[in-house]
Amino acid sequence: MKDEGRDWRDTLVGRTEALLTWRKRRKIARHEKQKKKNQILDWIEAFIWAACVVLLINQYLLQAYQIPSGSMIDTLLEQDRIFVNKFIYGPELIPGMFKTSGLAEPQRNEVVIFENPSYIGRGPLFDIMQRVIYMITLSMVDIDRDEFGRPRAHFLIKRAVGVDHDRFRVRDGVLQIRPAGEAGWMEEVEFQQLADIEYRIRRITDPQDYDLFTAAGRAVGLQDLSLDAGSAGADAIRRTQSYSFPDAYHIDAVRTDTVYAAQPHNRRLASRRAIFQQGWYVPENRMLLLGDNRDNSRDGRHFGPVHTNRVLGRAMFKYWPLNRIGPIR
Repeated sequence: MKDEGRDWRDTLVGRTEALLTWRKRRKIARHEKQKKKNQILDWIEAFIWAACVVLLINQYLLQAYQIPSGSMIDTLLEQDRIFVNKFIYGPELIPGMFKTSGLAEPQRNEVVIFENPSYIGRGPLFDIMQRVIYMITLSMVDIDRDEFGRPRAHFLIKRAVGVDHDRFRVRDGVLQIRPAGEAGWMEEVEFQQLADIEYRIRRITDPQDYDLFTAAGRAVGLQDLSLDAGSAGADAIRRTQSYSFPDAYHIDAVRTDTVYAAQPHNRRLASRRAIFQQGWYVPENRMLLLGDNRDNSRDGRHFGPVHTNRVLGRAMFKYWPLNRIGPIR
């Protein structure tokens, strides 16, 4: 019995020593392999792993985004850097493709990022590569640029002002809303009080300038008809062009109305005039997205309501510059 017990202990000790020896040899081999490894390859490997982690976070959770213009002043300033919550509305499985269902649907008054309806892509491979590089570099590098070297606006960031079954129109630059179930129109500020929501609307254009913009729009319409706009019309156009932010929407509305009066048979003009006169209707599962800086924003007034499956995320937090760190409302 004593010999059997001694044999058992010897076997246990031998196997333990063998295991410890194997682990030590493995550690030494790994250490020697690490010493022989090229430092450049080691750095590249670390960078690739870090890039993959950043890409996964940007694609499915939080994306870094740089504000490209002043259309959301004072809520967001040009060159602000923000984080966008992409998980809440459902991320895309592949950049630009296969959007999944999210935890919630976009709501009125939220600041959201979405695909620019006016954007013309350069093919799916380029779009994927551009978005991957943009995300990996935390919005520092954007390879999608125009012939002048300026970034092309693949994504836009605006406020969700209109939702299902709302109607909107503009009168002298002032947005008017007729919510679903309401018989009359109300100005946006009045609607904010009714809906118990608050956001600041920035206006640059002086209300007194709309007489000039109307004259300029009529003159442009006459020129489109190859008619003489007269010296007053030419002066109105010249003066309007000197403005930093003329109301192009209002001018186009007057121009369209002027040309339509001479060409009522033109269906394209009739359709466009109807939008200017009657406003937009927001169908189900669509949103009217507008910039807070109304006189310096190309938004839903130009391209119409956007489908909610094109809304990619909710703007959550400003992280740069440091003096503007804070939540986005």
